[in-house]
Amino acid sequence: MYLEHVNLVVSNLEKSLAFYQAAFPHWFIRAKGEGQWCGKDRTWVHFGDDYHYIALSDHGEGENRNLEGHQVGLAHFAYAVKNVDAVLQRLESAGFSVDKIGAGNRFRKNLYFIDPDGFEVEFVEYLSDIPLERNSD
Repeated sequence: MYLEHVNLVVSNLEKSLAFYQAAFPHWFIRAKGEGQWCGKDRTWVHFGDDYHYIALSDHGEGENRNLEGHQVGLAHFAYAVKNVDAVLQRLESAGFSVDKIGAGNRFRKNLYFIDPDGFEVEFVEYLSDIPLERNSD
């Protein structure tokens, strides 16, 4: 079992794509279309590789939940990457700033960014293949 995709409603498709293209330069637009969702026009894209993708739809309104609050909603989602330092460099070069660095752990390195629509995205590099070590606090 694996997570195939995450579906995000965003306010600006180009800004969102700029963020995720910087994070994942090998991904591409797998599909794109237009239509309506509950009576509102939208453009959508599936951005990813042959196995995983992010569905982005541009009909978002308002602000995302306060990540420091306690509202029900998405807290963050995470991607395991081979080189978190390379992700950091690509995102910073594209004009995005790291929001926070994960707690020190000898078996992993992780960083958190806030995407253009306020979704928190974690990037984690595991430094061990042993699940007990990878998942330690």
